[in-house]
Amino acid sequence: MKKLHQDTLTATALSWVDEETDAMISPLRPSTSFLRDPNDLDRAGRMFTRDDNPTYQQPEALINELEGGAGCLLFASGMASITSVFHILNPGDHVILPVNVYSGLRDWLNQHGLRWGLEISFLKHYDANFIEKALIPGKTKLVWIETPSNPTWDVSDIAAISKVAHQARALVAIDNTVSTPILTRPIEHGVDIVVHSGSKYLNGHGDVIAGALIVAPGQESVLQKIKAIRNEYGGVLGTFEAWLLLRGMRTLAVRVKTACSNAMVIAQFLDTQANVKKVLYCGLETHAGHEIASRQMQGGFGAMLSFQVDGGEIEAKKIASKTCLIRQAISFGSTETVIEHRAGMEGVDSPTPRDLLRMSIGIENVDDIIADLKQALSYTLEEESEKELETP
Repeated sequence: MKKLHQDTLTATALSWVDEETDAMISPLRPSTSFLRDPNDLDRAGRMFTRDDNPTYQQPEALINELEGGAGCLLFASGMASITSVFHILNPGDHVILPVNVYSGLRDWLNQHGLRWGLEISFLKHYDANFIEKALIPGKTKLVWIETPSNPTWDVSDIAAISKVAHQARALVAIDNTVSTPILTRPIEHGVDIVVHSGSKYLNGHGDVIAGALIVAPGQESVLQKIKAIRNEYGGVLGTFEAWLLLRGMRTLAVRVKTACSNAMVIAQFLDTQANVKKVLYCGLETHAGHEIASRQMQGGFGAMLSFQVDGGEIEAKKIASKTCLIRQAISFGSTETVIEHRAGMEGVDSPTPRDLLRMSIGIENVDDIIADLKQALSYTLEEESEKELETP
């Protein structure tokens, strides 16, 4: 049988059927312990949920198949999957990351990674040339990629970065939460480890906290190390959350494609607005990373975008406060569109521009989303005009 399309893999969840009941939807198995053979207590098999619960198997297998990996592990959260990668490193190891990286990871490294003894380089310009100069042969153990990067959506060349990192014998890990395997399969571009916040597009309904980690073929030993870390640190996913994650992934392909289509239309609309200074969306041909994104992303450019407005932080917050259909909320990847003043969420040391608003585009009717944005943007323009009339 020919290899199935991702649309089919997600919709059918690999077409698994429960062996006991012939149910097409896998059962939830909340048991924490599994019976040992009284005649052979040393036999191999399931022992405890923290090591191996059968509810994990199908979502892990589906994610692994979508990413083209050699194995997948579910985690209690995206941060748990991310930090597990850094826990395979030793004090004194050097890691390289972009400045514009998920703020939760940046904060964790600054608070805990440095205390632990990791040496960290955050690079403003994140391409193969700058990374090659920052590499310390024999010392750099990990190069981290996030593309498009949150929240400015800079694009990095995955294949080029992987090549120079591997020449220095460093592992390459990528956060593929934004692109999802529907748009980008990083292992095909040379990446060793892929992580996801399953709370975002994989689940897609805003009701699960989860993480996932996938390793490339040839990196099975890394998978075993991280599996031991998951068990020993206890960062395991609940069985109900694993079941919900799988349920959400059945619509992953259609959700991502619809949201991407909406995002492109909205980015083009924002690009025409008088009080919008800059639209950050790699689907626009004017975006600096558009050419690379066109090579790496198939079927869309993601559903995340940001835009910067005239008037700085004050006006940005006013615009966000005036949306009605679009909710003011953190996180992303769910069915509904949300907006947030990102720098305010990240804290005083955030490198994010203060005039920037981040949007996660949902699967609503795109005309309704644009109408809401239009009224919010025009409200601030009208307010400015009234101020000018009042000025003596």
